[in-house]
Amino acid sequence: MKQLSGTKIELLNLLWRRNKPLSVRDMAEETGLKAQSVNMHLINMRRRGYVESAGRGLYSITSLGKEILGLPKIDSKKAKKILAPVPENKEFRFYRGIGKPLGISSSNLKDFSEKIREIDLKSIEFHMSRGDFEIWVHFLGDAELAKRLRLLRESNMTGKDLRRELYHILRSRCEELEKIAVGT
Repeated sequence: MKQLSGTKIELLNLLWRRNKPLSVRDMAEETGLKAQSVNMHLINMRRRGYVESAGRGLYSITSLGKEILGLPKIDSKKAKKILAPVPENKEFRFYRGIGKPLGISSSNLKDFSEKIREIDLKSIEFHMSRGDFEIWVHFLGDAELAKRLRLLRESNMTGKDLRRELYHILRSRCEELEKIAVGT
């Protein structure tokens, strides 16, 4: 595998962090590069299979592009394992604070993402500030999602914005893993 330039790595990281298709213009604005330069890098990376066209001038990162960034490859077997229920003693248990359990737990990633929609915001903020979500997700075997959650924690987002972004990240990852699990 050929070494990529710093600019190409920066563009791949941007596509990965944003976790949605971006236009050349969006990437140029975010990176401070000229749109023509971004376009040339994207054409080159598309030929190599690191990015793909997501329609209407939008680009997204591929699994090969994620591998270039050092993220582990997820195959069908691994995706199924990440999505599978864990034993009761390994479930994620929600707390409002130290010594303040809510009596609510999740045994799998999909259930966890749905509970995030309704759980007390204080619980979300408590667990996010401690890194509890990323630790549990890493235990499930999803290093990429754990990294996304770490970046969210480091953004210091709070309240409803935190809930909305956390739910979006979790839901998107569940959908991605479900597609991988069935081989589409």
